[in-house]
Amino acid sequence: MRLRLRQFRPRVGLVEYRVVQPRSPLRHTALADPLGEYGVVVGDHDGLARLAALFSFAAYSRRTVVHVPLRSGVPLDDETFIDASGGRVDLVLMHHSLGLRPSAWPRVRRRLTAGTPLTVETREERTERDAAAWLRQSGHRDTREWLRPVTYARTAFLIGSRGVFAAASSEFAYAAGRGLREPDALKGYLALVGSLTHELPPDDSLRPPELDITFKARRPYHRFKHP
Repeated sequence: MRLRLRQFRPRVGLVEYRVVQPRSPLRHTALADPLGEYGVVVGDHDGLARLAALFSFAAYSRRTVVHVPLRSGVPLDDETFIDASGGRVDLVLMHHSLGLRPSAWPRVRRRLTAGTPLTVETREERTERDAAAWLRQSGHRDTREWLRPVTYARTAFLIGSRGVFAAASSEFAYAAGRGLREPDALKGYLALVGSLTHELPPDDSLRPPELDITFKARRPYHRFKHP
């Protein structure tokens, strides 16, 4: 998939970071805090498909921060559901090895000005291969390759590495395709079409973090056609 991005090179102290954002916002997509009442992504086909591509890009961009602004999207019919689930947050994807602390993010975010256009192509075959490799070893609780969620400054950080980002990308791609086939999509109902909870670290607490993926067809619903 071709991704049209905007690239920034903010400097904080002596360190320069590379940050990319989607050039056009995911206007019909929202994320409720994974560490809140109920972590959930609500998105239309375009939003879920582009999230699949952004996770794929993040998998192979070890030195890049992927920032997806989601707080200012179009209000959804189910906005009260998002509010009750923990409220809208932005999304940041980054590798463990980058060493950027979430507490430093507000300083980085303030410097995201004067970006330059960037176009990249994701390779679905490579993503699927690495996703399958991660799934084969993900049953071992001692693995360190998880999506570790942190919430700070109204931003949900998913911190991981190549394999688990690839697995998340595949889950979003599947969810985008499945959403179009849900029988009640034409009526505008939310449909649970996937989950990233399996990619989060094992947690035996009474309320472990979770992150489900739901599909929401874009209005007007009468123009929506099943494939």
